[in-house]
Amino acid sequence: MKTTILLLALLFSLPVFAQVQKAPVHGQVFGSKPDTAGVMDASRLAQFMDGKARVSVAIRGKISKVTKEKGGWFTLDAGKGQVIAAHFKNYNVTIPFSLAGRTVILDGVAAKQFVADDRQHLAGNAQTGKESSKRKRISFEVSGLYVDR
Repeated sequence: MKTTILLLALLFSLPVFAQVQKAPVHGQVFGSKPDTAGVMDASRLAQFMDGKARVSVAIRGKISKVTKEKGGWFTLDAGKGQVIAAHFKNYNVTIPFSLAGRTVILDGVAAKQFVADDRQHLAGNAQTGKESSKRKRISFEVSGLYVDR
């Protein structure tokens, strides 16, 4: 009797584990729906930020790689070999890996982060006039994502 109940429970729970995740479609929203009124291209974000450390903005760009589904961690192509590291403000948002290569509209807060060279921490390593050791990277905290194309 116990084995038949166990087999029936196993049989009915099998379809739950075998569900296929669907590819994102045009118009699908993750998180809150972004405001698409003043959308700018992701390649113009660094120029738009200029001297500001943080700015709230809506941008359009292509997702180059989804690094982690839970929490929505991904990288966005910013053109000219630059990438924008992005993640959702709400950690409960889950995005599929198949979102890579899709054009999306993001709404959230962009922030500049200072990335130092590995050699810069050494004492007495004062480098004057070399800007190559100092880079600014942009991270984006997403509140809403809209699949555009």
